[in-house]
Amino acid sequence: MRRNLDKSRRFLSDIEMPLSQQSEMCGYVLLAMASLKPGDSWLKAENSWIRIHDIMQFIAVNYGRKYAENSRETIRKQALHHFRNAALIEDNGRATNSPLYRYRLTHEALSAIRNYTGKKSIMDFLNNHESLTSLYSSKKRLQKTPVIINGINFTLSAGRHNLLQKAIVEEFGPRFAPGSVCLYLGDTIDKELVKETEKLKELGFDITIHDKMPDVVLYREDRNWIYFIEAVTSVGPMSPKRIIEIKEMIENVSAGSIYITAFLDFSTYKKFSSELAWDTEVWIAEMPDHMIHLNGDKFLGPR
Repeated sequence: MRRNLDKSRRFLSDIEMPLSQQSEMCGYVLLAMASLKPGDSWLKAENSWIRIHDIMQFIAVNYGRKYAENSRETIRKQALHHFRNAALIEDNGRATNSPLYRYRLTHEALSAIRNYTGKKSIMDFLNNHESLTSLYSSKKRLQKTPVIINGINFTLSAGRHNLLQKAIVEEFGPRFAPGSVCLYLGDTIDKELVKETEKLKELGFDITIHDKMPDVVLYREDRNWIYFIEAVTSVGPMSPKRIIEIKEMIENVSAGSIYITAFLDFSTYKKFSSELAWDTEVWIAEMPDHMIHLNGDKFLGPR
């Protein structure tokens, strides 16, 4: 059992990973990525798509090393993030909070692992390492979603959620919040990609409560309206509970508040329709010129 772990850590050393990425945990993660059990020949290495949860389960079942569920972020940051930068692994381009998000060994890393008997056996990988790193970095950039926010070019990580956020900024904003500025937008990886701190303070926000912020917040100065928009692909519509949370956050904000749930398509809207709070708005990206108003005596106005 220990023999395979030692070999895994030697491999990480021989491909010149930083010392902190030659740790026991990183060695176990590499074995899980390659689906190598104790006693397996490294010629049997695989590169199937795998989740962090699966990695932890593999290590626990086959090597008896159990990591707590709250160790996922540590494994992501200490092992997988650096493995990806070194072109050892790639991801499938989904949003990181998606249940479909997966990693796998790159084909080049798989070949190096299968043939590994020492540093000389992986010279081809090492000789091509810089170009491989550039190749996979470029591939990752191609998966990004470009968007212009407040006149500045940004890139959002790949996934349905961020495609919807892009549509909110580029399609909803000009139609229903003309002239507005984006005060806040959270990428699935960078939770505070856009955060206009000074303007938020000026309007009366308690900006320390960023974990309660909706996905997108727009401000229309000519009407003094704030649009709180949840981008929903799998969770989190403007429910009565969500409205209460936002109102607690903006108790010192005097601008008018508009609560909106955005969906990519009508079928997703139907799944969440029973959860939506009254006196809120619905916008659906596949029919961008229209909105659905849930009761009340006003349309698209502050409550």
